[in-house]
Amino acid sequence: MSSDSTTPASPLLTVENLRVSYRTHGGTVPAVRGVSFTVDPGERLALVGESGSGKSTVASVILGLTPPELHVDSGSVLWNGGAGGTGHAGGDRTGHPTDILRARERVLRTVRGRRIGYVPQDPTVSLNPVMRIGEQIAEAVLTHRLAPKAEARRRAVEALATVGIDDPELRARQYPHELSGGMRQRVLIAVALVASPSLLIADEPTSALDVTVQKRILDHLDRLTADRGLASLLITHDLGVAVERADRILVLSRGQIVEAGPAGQVLNHPTHPYTRQLISDAPGLTTVRRVAGPNGDDRQRTPALTAPRTPPALELRGIVKDFPSGGGTFRAVDGVSLRIDRGTTYGLVGESGSGKTTLGRIALRLEQPTDGRVLLDGADITGITGGELRRLRTRIQVVQQNPYATLNPRLTVGENIAEPLAATRTGNRRQRRDLARELLEQVALPAELADRRPAGLSGGQRQRVAIARALTVDPEVVILDEPVSALDVSVQAQILDLLVDLQDRRGLSYLFISHDLAVVRDIAHRVGVIRRGHLLEEGPTLDIFGSPTHPYTRELLDAIPGRPAGAGQPGQAVAAAP
Repeated sequence: MSSDSTTPASPLLTVENLRVSYRTHGGTVPAVRGVSFTVDPGERLALVGESGSGKSTVASVILGLTPPELHVDSGSVLWNGGAGGTGHAGGDRTGHPTDILRARERVLRTVRGRRIGYVPQDPTVSLNPVMRIGEQIAEAVLTHRLAPKAEARRRAVEALATVGIDDPELRARQYPHELSGGMRQRVLIAVALVASPSLLIADEPTSALDVTVQKRILDHLDRLTADRGLASLLITHDLGVAVERADRILVLSRGQIVEAGPAGQVLNHPTHPYTRQLISDAPGLTTVRRVAGPNGDDRQRTPALTAPRTPPALELRGIVKDFPSGGGTFRAVDGVSLRIDRGTTYGLVGESGSGKTTLGRIALRLEQPTDGRVLLDGADITGITGGELRRLRTRIQVVQQNPYATLNPRLTVGENIAEPLAATRTGNRRQRRDLARELLEQVALPAELADRRPAGLSGGQRQRVAIARALTVDPEVVILDEPVSALDVSVQAQILDLLVDLQDRRGLSYLFISHDLAVVRDIAHRVGVIRRGHLLEEGPTLDIFGSPTHPYTRELLDAIPGRPAGAGQPGQAVAAAP
């Protein structure tokens, strides 16, 4: 190749016709089907797709971290970053690219971390709970023999400061459980960057974080990659994040790239039906709301909104909740009042630690308030206990965030759904089984799934089962605690459609707890914004989203990925795209 300055630089990474399959007891399951792409120096590339699309499998192959059951059938993954530079960590000693699929483990260890940094999705799993934060970051320096121990510790503190963590010397001495979720995610970024790689692979790095924390971390990641000239490969199921943060997007479906191009082009002129579906399913700030009537008016859809004088389905009055903390008390909820009218959805939004889940548990009578009252259909239920409290459970139910954790893996799907009936001694075994099958059909699942176990279902199917179980005792109110935050956008859309349909058919009232404002706008008739235990503002959904009065609400709205941000911004039309 000519050394003329007009010659384009070689790609850092070249993936060519990659085919990967998983070996199972039932045979071979294709996971990646002929994927090809390059990552250029300094480029921001996003790989977008739902769970099971193969995007994380591609990342694991690039990193040489393939589980035993994964088999690379064909293709090549060539690392060219640093070739002809500081040795064969970038290429071999002759300057040729390193073929990651055929390289020895010794070479892979050098490329991995030293040349390619990796930010995994879940810091709770990825960080060692018994090692101090500083030691875990320094380990990356020591592994690659970049500095002696004392210097590695200094670099670890410096890396914490670089990723925006306050008081880095203190944080370096702490353990993972002593940091917030956003801070732990920043630690993973520090681990990935401390060895000064040329490419950063970030696999769903913010999917579990609140929207404001997500924005701060992605903003900081953008600054770091720009300052260092880093290339990045962002793996995500959130097309809004991809459009806002990437120069180029690859859309992956069932192991194949179905669309590729500049971010604005993929968003505004999608050519593949799957891409158009992803855009359509994404909740936005300008899309037609699921709970709106034909002319966008909630009252056309939900008659209960026109009769506010009737007793609300659920009301919280002056709720205060204190928890013991360090010899004193911590006030998690401070004087919150709200009401949910019959047949409507109240969206409660706020960051982690804001008190929204505590309020949900108080409404369910799983927590006793320090002060205040809980009223169900106008009756005070704050102090009831024993059998009366057990009977109350049939009137108010809950659907939690993680259906895999809340469903009993030892029971069949049908047994899980029927469990509330058994607990309340309702019906006989056959009647419970028949009702479980009927409820499966009501949540748009085939009745034959009743004989499967939860592990055999997808995430969206398991969440439908959790909803069916909540409906078993025919409740009046359902508390929905982050019910779609762990789901891909298309599955999320299906669950939201289901919730609205069930509300129409059964007259259900929902308390919908979420940190995702776009989802809340889509499904809620009324919204309350909570922060540090205080309800900052509340009102009809369109009023809160159209004319927020509190600076914190405006901050939450501004942090939504793809929110219109002025002419020329790649993310400005996410919500309005066809």
